[in-house]
Amino acid sequence: MTTTTILNKEEFVVVRDLDVIPFRNKVKDAAVKIGMGILNQTKLITAASELARNLLKYGGGGMVSIESVNNGRENGIRLVFSDKGPGIADIDLAMRDGYSSGKSLGLGLPGTKRLVNEFNIQSAVGKGTMVTIIKWKNG
Repeated sequence: MTTTTILNKEEFVVVRDLDVIPFRNKVKDAAVKIGMGILNQTKLITAASELARNLLKYGGGGMVSIESVNNGRENGIRLVFSDKGPGIADIDLAMRDGYSSGKSLGLGLPGTKRLVNEFNIQSAVGKGTMVTIIKWKNG
């Protein structure tokens, strides 16, 4: 098992739509700082935007940590989204293309997973949800 070391960490509060743009800018700054190419930056920022909007829409807002990480071979950006919302009753269902508990296309979570190298979701009904993603510099 590879150990991931946190090189830098910043906490960000996302509680209203206006918070998403400065958050995206912070994610871009972190990606640029580690030398991530434009294609991977775009994938990371797209995933971050989708998860931030989910945090607002379904979780009522929450916290995001932006971390520069290293796994011994490569640098990357890890984002951890956490809310104290209603939680997700069926994660397997939520991860299926086309499923939506709202009025969207249902591409958010599975689409986000395809944009990043590592994706983990934990949720408890009535307690909230935590989504962790990592995009490696060259991944």
